[in-house]
Amino acid sequence: MRFAPREIVLKDGRTCILRPTAPEDAEAMIRYLKETSAETEYLLRYPDEITFTLDGEREILGRMLDDPSSVMMVAMVDGRVAGNCSINGIGSKRKIRHRCSVAIALYRDYWHLGIGTAMLAYLTDLAREIGYQQMDLEVVAENTLAQSLYTKCGFAESGRRHHALRFDDGSWHDEILMYKEL
Repeated sequence: MRFAPREIVLKDGRTCILRPTAPEDAEAMIRYLKETSAETEYLLRYPDEITFTLDGEREILGRMLDDPSSVMMVAMVDGRVAGNCSINGIGSKRKIRHRCSVAIALYRDYWHLGIGTAMLAYLTDLAREIGYQQMDLEVVAENTLAQSLYTKCGFAESGRRHHALRFDDGSWHDEILMYKEL
């Protein structure tokens, strides 16, 4: 989805631009995916699982930009990718098309500056504009920092998926299911 960029002032006084991710961001986005996956175990992928080609990533970003029911947003600070988030429809069937799924991640250097809160607020506005009535997300049970952010942004816990993730070290981790009514 194409949407207007939004400028926010961060807690440290810098400016952040929230804008649609575009095909020309492909190289920076691949690097971002690999690096953020290495910074925390709470994302769904390990860095070696990021195998997108530059052309493949450009295609994905172009498709997202032209899809009126999906949003992919990048947060830019000082000309650098600071974070990324998205919403995608759960499905096109009438019983579930009122719901969208949320994904979000930030480089660790940009945590606690207000970017996550601002991205989720803008995603909420865009989800309403698209016509969604509910936003859903999953978060690793041990990721209490993210859970606090989601709760602050109006999400509520709706359940738990037992042993949803198995880390490379063999440990099992539950996912907390959360939702926000729009």
